[in-house]
Amino acid sequence: MTRPSSELLAVSRRWIEAIQNRRKNQISNLMSDRSHLRFVGTGDGELWAGEVVRDGIGDFFGAIPPFIRHEETFAEAFENGEVGWSCFTHELVFANQPDRTFHMRTTFIFALEDGVWKIVHRHGSLPTPNTEFVGTEQNAIADLVVAARQNFSLDQREGFASIMFTDIVNSSRLASIMGDRLWSSEMARHFAALRKSIEDCDGQFVKSLGDGTMSSFAEPAAALRAARAILRATRQSDGPSYVLRIGIHTGSVVQTKDDFFGSVVNKAARIAAIAAPGEIQVSDATREMVGETPDYGFDRTASVQLDGFEGEHVIHRLE
Repeated sequence: MTRPSSELLAVSRRWIEAIQNRRKNQISNLMSDRSHLRFVGTGDGELWAGEVVRDGIGDFFGAIPPFIRHEETFAEAFENGEVGWSCFTHELVFANQPDRTFHMRTTFIFALEDGVWKIVHRHGSLPTPNTEFVGTEQNAIADLVVAARQNFSLDQREGFASIMFTDIVNSSRLASIMGDRLWSSEMARHFAALRKSIEDCDGQFVKSLGDGTMSSFAEPAAALRAARAILRATRQSDGPSYVLRIGIHTGSVVQTKDDFFGSVVNKAARIAAIAAPGEIQVSDATREMVGETPDYGFDRTASVQLDGFEGEHVIHRLE
């Protein structure tokens, strides 16, 4: 499993500090002594491999003028088993050019060798504008980065939806009684029945979550119809007896092809989590969107706290 690595951040920073302080032995010792070591520099032809890199790396950096300023502007590191990687950006000012700031980028790849993290690949670069070697700006990645910062990717769009979560009460106990094989078969049947109820009400079955489900509806009334149909079908089922809790919230969501994201999704899940067995709980926003209609009655209005959300939130039980 890939996870952020504070240890590899520390190793990377030790290597950079060793360069700054001209500690040749430390620079070499942090690198692999194996033939698969690779070093990519900023100059033409600076692509070297094997022991020659480790043996000569101290002298290579010893020829660089001393830093009079070094500022780390970005740093991250990750590890997965016996491999890891890190990426850094720096602002550097050298003693021989005190009026000029260089923007350096460095990437490391690590491997565990005899239980110790060693650098097996280093790539450093000083950015050169694309216009200098391709004759034009290249904005494809930059445009995607801007979109990502706005919480969108290529297939995402924002829209209004009612999100519904269902959850089986005491599922762990039921699973232990039924056994894994029977429980797995029952869940497949259960999800198929829920999908039919959801799609019959013009909803989208988004995904299953363990023993629960998430679905989306363009209209809040459709979500309420589906919730009622699901509880009715569960009570009338000739399969194992179990009880559901359901939560619904309405608002603006970010949607991809296969999933939905945003605080509306999280709030719907929290509302489902606090619903009592056999209840359909809806947010105040959903209740307001449905309006006054004889088709739906609400009672047991309550002001509650929801995990991960500040303040009090009004919810209503659908009769």
